[in-house]
Amino acid sequence: MSSPNAALFAGQGAQAVGMGKDLAAAFPACKALFDEADAALGFPLSATMFEGPEETLTRTDVCQPAVFVASAAAFTALRLLAPDLAFGAMAGLSLGEWTALWAAGAVSFADALRVLEARGRFMQEACEANPSGMVSVLKLDAAACEAIAAETGCSVTNYNGAAQTVLGGTHECVAAAAAAAAARGGRAVVLKTAGAYHSPFMAPAAEKLSPVLAAVPFREPAVPVLSNYTGRPHGGADEIRASMLAQIANPVRWTDDMAALAAAGATRFYEFGPGAVLTGLAKRAVPGATLFNVSSEASARAAAAS
Repeated sequence: MSSPNAALFAGQGAQAVGMGKDLAAAFPACKALFDEADAALGFPLSATMFEGPEETLTRTDVCQPAVFVASAAAFTALRLLAPDLAFGAMAGLSLGEWTALWAAGAVSFADALRVLEARGRFMQEACEANPSGMVSVLKLDAAACEAIAAETGCSVTNYNGAAQTVLGGTHECVAAAAAAAAARGGRAVVLKTAGAYHSPFMAPAAEKLSPVLAAVPFREPAVPVLSNYTGRPHGGADEIRASMLAQIANPVRWTDDMAALAAAGATRFYEFGPGAVLTGLAKRAVPGATLFNVSSEASARAAAAS
């Protein structure tokens, strides 16, 4: 890595009504992003982000572009406040990988927005066509979780940390997996999601998104961006397109991404966007790392001052 700084971008589930509102008020460049998003999508995304209602914001087709825009605004604010700050690598969780690709110059803001609206819409349709769910398993390693998945008919959807793995399947399979995890001494938390993201249940969404991605021009990232699908840096346009398509119905290998960042020398992690999930995962994955969470004007100024 050319710099020990790594940028991390939030995924779905981190959304909150009000996110990005203070950034839009404080920085004209951030407001311009919200305005561009409203125009590109053809509906007032920013109004839903700033004022709600929450049930609209949590809709997958709204949530995904909303988290992207909020994260992009946070990144823009810090770059304005600390123009000399350089990043050696970037990664994002699920939809956050699109934000990382945008931040690294691999895809335009407007194209990423349109992809995420379609991605969210197709994933929601897949959820409604075949009901499914997800369960987060804590305090057990990945091998134990893989065994539970095999026993219960679930699949692994997220390798989030050494002791945090997410499984997906039918609601009956998820309940069985939760019970099996508890019997092994783990802690199971059934997640409030529309369905089993990053599982075979999302294959129809990937099929629908394929022609959308085929029309998107990609460039090689100016900064290495770690792939959720492979755990390795993205390459050229064709590789990005294939990896981002595969990502939808295959597990997110966040542990591999974090291991690659640590091995490359990352010691300072900046999480952009709502929530602090990735900051927590980075703290456990890279002991002693310096961590920043940038989601508001105050946190952007604090990170810049450091």
